[in-house]
Amino acid sequence: MTYIETIDELEAIYGDAVPAAKAKTQYHITPLYRKWIEASRFLVLATVGPEGTDASPRGDDGCVVKIIDEKTVMLPDWRGNNLTDSLRNIIRDARVSLMFMVPGSNNVVRLNGRAKLSIAPDITASFERDGKHPRSVAVIKLDEIYFQCAKALMRSKLWISDDESADLPTAGQFVQEVKADFDAAAYDSGYAENAKKRMW
Repeated sequence: MTYIETIDELEAIYGDAVPAAKAKTQYHITPLYRKWIEASRFLVLATVGPEGTDASPRGDDGCVVKIIDEKTVMLPDWRGNNLTDSLRNIIRDARVSLMFMVPGSNNVVRLNGRAKLSIAPDITASFERDGKHPRSVAVIKLDEIYFQCAKALMRSKLWISDDESADLPTAGQFVQEVKADFDAAAYDSGYAENAKKRMW
């Protein structure tokens, strides 16, 4: 098997970037990027730490982040599994990447920046939902923002495919694979109802 080992080898194969791709990068949130982000209820948060990389889905029922100014967004950490992989990474390496997606659009907006975790009461309280606050909020300073070409989502037909999950493993089955006495059927059948009480 032959591998690419150097940047020179890589550039010899791929050549120059498309001019429009080079020109699209912005260094602040423009009005059009603000409009996109405010429509996005879902993103993927990528972080890096000593143990490696992590990519985590984040979602909300409205805008998934709060835009503070043209260089700053805040991402609340709502209830999850308490593994805190992304948060541990941010504490040790501030670099983060966000991929904002909007259902129905094949474009993706990518934001790269640096994050710090805040537990300031005024910041956590600003995200209050039904009397609940996130335990921490990632305050992200933007380095660059740009849109991703639509081909990946077009190829995968992400938004127009039928439900293809019928024969795939469930969350309960994934747990049962490593914990034989786990009741996968009970976990799966009750998850949606149980999650309603623990969304925020």
